[in-house]
Amino acid sequence: MADENTTPAAPAVEPAPAPAAPAPATAPGAPDKPLSERDRQKNINDVFLSLEGGAGEAGAPKVVKAKGSKNVQAGLVHVTATFNNTLVTVTDRGGNVIGWSSAGKMGFKGSRKGTAYAGQVVSQDACRQAMGHGLKEVEIHLKGPGSGRESAVRAVQALGIEISNIKDVTPVPHNGCRPPKSRRV
Repeated sequence: MADENTTPAAPAVEPAPAPAAPAPATAPGAPDKPLSERDRQKNINDVFLSLEGGAGEAGAPKVVKAKGSKNVQAGLVHVTATFNNTLVTVTDRGGNVIGWSSAGKMGFKGSRKGTAYAGQVVSQDACRQAMGHGLKEVEIHLKGPGSGRESAVRAVQALGIEISNIKDVTPVPHNGCRPPKSRRV
């Protein structure tokens, strides 16, 4: 008597034939046009970035190697912190600008431009631009009485740039020009 629950033996599975040659990579949306080597490499880089998470640690944007990079190892960070704004300029040792930012450029408006947080964001942006040129070590020059001074220094340090020296270069008059009249509030 034949068992009704048994299944017939499966036929032997043959391996799939290997493709003769890999198909050329084509541009999306245009199946007939092959990709250039540069576009193909860009697509590969995009895949690797998506596998790594795209942005760096803590959602911070990655440092991108600048086009026409100057390969500057050491430089100066000039922080001008006024009561109303914070400006950060990164230069090489000769004074040539390799990155800059301000609170207004970063989207802060009005009284928020003079805050410590604005100083931190501005400093990060300017230093990331400079890191694209290969910056690794800086000397910091602070100018002005604003609240963005210390937070700008901390932001530079948090990015992994080595700080060799911090200098206060706020201009102090030695009884030169007559000061403006005092405010009556």
